[in-house]
Amino acid sequence: MSSLSSQIKSFLTYLKKEKYFSEHTLISYGTDLKELEDFLRKSKRKVNYKEVDKDDLRDFIISLTRKKRSFVTIGRKVSALRSFFKFLKRRNLLRRNPSSFLVTPKKGKKLPEKLSVEQMRGILERPHKENLRARRDSAILELFYSTGIRLSELAGLDLSSIDYHGETIRVLGKGKRERIIPVGKKAISAVSEYLSFRRSLKDVGTEALFINPKKQRLSGRGIARIVNKNLSEVSELKKKSPHILRHTFATHLLDSGADLMAVKELLGHKNISTTQVYTSVSVGRLKKIYRKAHPRAEKSDNS
Repeated sequence: MSSLSSQIKSFLTYLKKEKYFSEHTLISYGTDLKELEDFLRKSKRKVNYKEVDKDDLRDFIISLTRKKRSFVTIGRKVSALRSFFKFLKRRNLLRRNPSSFLVTPKKGKKLPEKLSVEQMRGILERPHKENLRARRDSAILELFYSTGIRLSELAGLDLSSIDYHGETIRVLGKGKRERIIPVGKKAISAVSEYLSFRRSLKDVGTEALFINPKKQRLSGRGIARIVNKNLSEVSELKKKSPHILRHTFATHLLDSGADLMAVKELLGHKNISTTQVYTSVSVGRLKKIYRKAHPRAEKSDNS
């Protein structure tokens, strides 16, 4: 039983009776493997499972991309191929697994949106009303931009989280990892102005830094609404969210020459690979480095 089709049938029977795969998954896997068989036959290759090699599989995947199949579809077919040939190898029907090199294609990540320095300044320096809510909202925006902390981290801040003299903030991040990061003078000033209004309130029974009209901790959802309302003035943004301020913080630091490892620590990233996405965003920084370093990057005075 050396034909590919016969082994596909055996594989599907195994998935149904031993792995209890759903009918939907069985149909999908069957369709995917049948498509490989059709490809081999149409391209006049040997339709024998023992003779299928990695070049055959690579060409099959390439043919799918040329047909403009989606990442999800190709990913599912790759999964079916890997499972099928692993099945054959485990039953000692193959000496080598030709699908071992296959990697599920990943959709390219979209670069995070950010604000320019001018756009950020326009939001932060807009005139505010002299009341508790306006000062609170201003302090929230300043803190986001000054520290780059996550929405959940800002929502979890207490009155004791900020060292006003040392100009630092203590944050409890993902995995309950605590970090202490610097805070800019403008953010410190904005928080101080907010607190001067808050002190006039009576019977505040929470140590939360930011509170709602009920004198309770302001929720992450409430903070997001405040940020999104202020970002709505920037028409270029496709999506409004507090995370844009985090992206903006990181990109502006890198544009000004900050070290990537330092930015990683400020953001509370566990792995440097997470921070490296901002090196793609920061085209402005690349241009500065290029113009400064390349001998023919700038126009000659004689040109």
